[in-house]
Amino acid sequence: MTGALLAIIAGILISLQNVFNARVSEKTGPWATTSLVLGLGLICSLPVFYSIEKRSILEFGNVNPLFLFGGVFGVGIVFFLMRGVTLIGPAYAISIALISQIVIAFIVNTGGWFGFEAAPLSWQKLLGIALLIGGVLVYKLEKQTDENERVVKEQKPDRVISFSGDQSTCKSDQNLQHERY
Repeated sequence: MTGALLAIIAGILISLQNVFNARVSEKTGPWATTSLVLGLGLICSLPVFYSIEKRSILEFGNVNPLFLFGGVFGVGIVFFLMRGVTLIGPAYAISIALISQIVIAFIVNTGGWFGFEAAPLSWQKLLGIALLIGGVLVYKLEKQTDENERVVKEQKPDRVISFSGDQSTCKSDQNLQHERY
């Protein structure tokens, strides 16, 4: 239960962080924002580390060097999600990122990569991933429909001209409005 609660808190924080990062990047630029966010993260995490952990921050001799690239991944995570939120909106960008995370976690878990115990492949897991992808596609379809309606409203002409073939007269939209009432 504790693991699930921590994951929920992380999900909330990731979503809010990306929205905030997108707003900051509008003023400072994406790379300045990435540097600022990760720098502030370092400043905030160091006091917590030194007050809780009972070891040196440089004690990573037994760690696979490949795993140290997690920090480099952090730069990509902040930058790419921030740009995605700016370009396509928070819900859509974070939904796509979530599906990417689930697919990669599924592959890592099923394959037993990076020291994790291999989990069996099942049709239920594949169905779950397919349903998630389907949900994002439905969301995108709804968003695209809303966007199309907005574009149609914006392209609506300010003045409508009505031609009456019998009388060879031309009436503007204002004249038509007066005739209706």
